[in-house]
Amino acid sequence: MAAKSIISRPVYGTLSPQPGKHHLFIADAEGALAIAEMAGRAPPRFFDDAEVVFIPGPDGKHTVALEALKPAQFHQAPSFASLLPRLRQTLANAHMGLRLYLSGTEGLIGQAMQVALEAGIDHTSIQTEHRGSLARRMQCVHCKGITENVTTQPATCAHCGLLLLVRDHYSRRIAAFQGVCINAEDRSEIPPMEEIFR
Repeated sequence: MAAKSIISRPVYGTLSPQPGKHHLFIADAEGALAIAEMAGRAPPRFFDDAEVVFIPGPDGKHTVALEALKPAQFHQAPSFASLLPRLRQTLANAHMGLRLYLSGTEGLIGQAMQVALEAGIDHTSIQTEHRGSLARRMQCVHCKGITENVTTQPATCAHCGLLLLVRDHYSRRIAAFQGVCINAEDRSEIPPMEEIFR
């Protein structure tokens, strides 16, 4: 019997070139590889009307591969928070025919999807492909703080310090997995931490 999937978990596909007047790519780290692979299946001059926004990560890899696609616009950002004003402005000025491609970590995809939907971009105009780390963006259900890049189970809330069980429940509204106190009955009970979201 196959394991049941978690209904709230996002389902990711594979990027594929879509007809449209403008193509906006947002990627982090290994997400650049998804764009480069999709480019091999794209028609000639596909990137002439494309904008690529890339968060390279600490190693700085894959920037050259994206620049080689010769998009109409290419921008690098140190973090999602730093590209947020630009993304909101781009989406606010978007016209019919915009296609949005999101690739990389779940944190990036979820946050970018959230901003796009708030801007009124139809979900059928958005493609996603997960690449790279399985680290999770987690919201503490107790203090509502967000902790980025969680790789352990349980995990410590970066805001209130509670030890949290990182649930598989994913909230699209806040683009984060939910974390609930694992030792609420007895705070002296501290289960071992294991790195499981790599």
